[in-house]
Amino acid sequence: MAESNFVDYVKIYCRSGKGGRGSTHMRREKYIPKGGPDGGDGGRGGNIILRGNRNYWTLLHLKYQRHILAGHGESGSKNRSFGKDGEDKVIEVPCGTVVYNAETGAYLCDVTEHEQEVVLLKGGRGGLGNWHFRTATNQAPRYAQPGEPLQELTIILELKLLADVGLVGFPNAGKSTLLAAVSAAKPKIANYPFTTLEPNLGIVAYRDGQSFVMADIPGIIEGASAGKGLGLRFLRHIERNALLLFMVPADSDDIRREYNILLGELRTFNPELLDKQRVLAVTKCDMLDQELMDEIEPTLPENIPHIFISSVTGLGISILKDILWHELNKETNRIETLVHRPKDVSHLQQELIDMGEDEDLTIEEEAEEGEAWDIEEDWGDE
Repeated sequence: MAESNFVDYVKIYCRSGKGGRGSTHMRREKYIPKGGPDGGDGGRGGNIILRGNRNYWTLLHLKYQRHILAGHGESGSKNRSFGKDGEDKVIEVPCGTVVYNAETGAYLCDVTEHEQEVVLLKGGRGGLGNWHFRTATNQAPRYAQPGEPLQELTIILELKLLADVGLVGFPNAGKSTLLAAVSAAKPKIANYPFTTLEPNLGIVAYRDGQSFVMADIPGIIEGASAGKGLGLRFLRHIERNALLLFMVPADSDDIRREYNILLGELRTFNPELLDKQRVLAVTKCDMLDQELMDEIEPTLPENIPHIFISSVTGLGISILKDILWHELNKETNRIETLVHRPKDVSHLQQELIDMGEDEDLTIEEEAEEGEAWDIEEDWGDE
C-alpha cells in the first residue's frame, strides 16, 4: 500500500544555540607595554523560528526530520572581535499549523499567515569580553561572561487546514465529486466507503475573478467523535473552516436524521463548531424529479439554507456557489448580486428573504463564469 503524502501531525525535538563566551584576551604588542584588555564579545546562539509558507499544505517535509538544532555562537577573540552568531534554523510550516509542548500538551503558538514568523526558542546571548569590565581600579580584568545556555524543547506540530468551506458528510455522500466539479482538484472518486483517506483542497472560481477555498474532509460516521471509522484524526480540520457544507445523498433513508447525526458528532468533538455557518446540500439529485424534491423539502432543517444538487449533471451547482459566497460574505455587509438560472429564481428569492434579506432583492439571470542588555557582573570568573 502506497504511503500517504498527507501528514498533519509530527513530533520534533528542537534546540537553540548557546551563546559564545566572551574573551579574556590582553593586548600584547611591541612598544605598547600596557595594552590592557581587548577581549571581544561572544556571538549569539541561533534561534529556532517557525515561518508560515502557503506553498506547503502538509507536514510531509518534516516527517523524518526529528531533530532540528540551531548553531552555537562562537567565542569572542582578541582586538575586541565579536564571535560569529550561531545559525538560525527556520522551520517552514503550512498556514494553519498549531504548536504544542509535547511533554505537557500546552499550547505554544499558531501560524496562520504566509511568511508569519514565530521565534519558538531563543538562542543564548553571547557573553561580554573583559574589555567591558575595565575600571580605574581594575585596569586588567581577567574574567569575562560565559554565553547564556541553550533552550531545548520537544514540540508537536499539528496541521488544521485553512479553508472557507468545509465539506461534511458520511462516506460516499458525494464530497469528492463536488470538489472535482467546482475546482481543479482531482480527489480519488470510487463507489465504496472511505475512498477519501486524506483531506483535499480546491480553489473554487467565482464571478469577477473572485474565489474561495473548499476542503474535502474524509467521511464521518456515527461514533467518529469516539474513535470509530477514521475517528478524531480529521475532525480537527473542520475547526478552521469558516462555513460547513453538510452533504447528504438523496437516496438516504432519512435526510434529516443523517444531518442530525453529523451535527451530533461535531457537537461531541467540539461544541464551538455549531457556531459556524452551515448550509445543507442534498446530493445525487439527478435521480430525482421535481415532484420528489417537493416531497423531500418539507422534511429538511428549517434553520439553515438548503439546496438540491447533482455534481454529475451540474444541477444546482451554480446556485450552490452563490449561496456559499453569500454566506461567506454576510458578516462583511457587502451587497452581492446573485446570479441564477431563471427556473430557480423564485425558490432562492424566498430562501434569501427567509434568511433576513431585503424583499426587494433582485436576482439576475445567469452570466458566464469565467538587542541591548545590561551588564551583569555576577556571571563568574573565567
